[in-house]
Amino acid sequence: MNWDPDQYLKFLDARQRPALDLLARLVGQPANNIVDLGCGAGNVTRLLAGQWPQARITGIDSDSAMLDKAASSLSSIIWQQADIAAWQGEQPLDLVFSNAALHWLADHQHLLLRLVEQLAVGGVLAVQMPANFAAPSHQILFELAGDPGWQAAFDGVRHGSVLTAAEYHALLTPHCRHLDVWETTYFQVLDGDDGIVEWMKGTTLVPYLARLDRQTAEHFLAAYRARLLVAYPRRADGCTLFPFKRIFLVAQR
Repeated sequence: MNWDPDQYLKFLDARQRPALDLLARLVGQPANNIVDLGCGAGNVTRLLAGQWPQARITGIDSDSAMLDKAASSLSSIIWQQADIAAWQGEQPLDLVFSNAALHWLADHQHLLLRLVEQLAVGGVLAVQMPANFAAPSHQILFELAGDPGWQAAFDGVRHGSVLTAAEYHALLTPHCRHLDVWETTYFQVLDGDDGIVEWMKGTTLVPYLARLDRQTAEHFLAAYRARLLVAYPRRADGCTLFPFKRIFLVAQR
């Protein structure tokens, strides 16, 4: 996949708000050794540095363009390119933070337990993931990609998935001294004629558009856009209301 940092950051405030809500749950948590797993363009990693200014902070991502964007601003943060699915810390960590990244990975039953095992005693795993896959924005995309005219082009495309809040609670409770799991639906107001498509182009559409040339991608987006306009009618003020559900967990070892 080819990530575009500028496209992703078009909606910086809305994308960053869940990270800020997660960080608010960590106020007072001591941390000297922190990893931001799936750091992307580094905007949230810099928030971590602001909350724990004395900590050693490493931002890890698999995409070089995102890391180049992250490293373009001087800081003491260490930027590292690695496959976050296989990443292994060199020493026990006080905080593993992951904002809008782990939903791209499979086998959460093993992934999350492996991350908890990398925590120091008293350390915390703090995770936020989109959980909007049942929403029209995603279901329309999946249905369209499965149409006979597109199915061959998208064969093998991987899209995100998450467990339910209850499943995460059951999975992590035996391994944690404290666990907090919750869901939030953000009613995002997107400006412009093409707000939801532009939002999706920064994340969920990335692996789909990577399979298409420019002309074919425009044809696919036109079909997607037409269905979205029915599911998400534009308001009288020209904006579009885009409810978006996210799941959070804070697990202390």
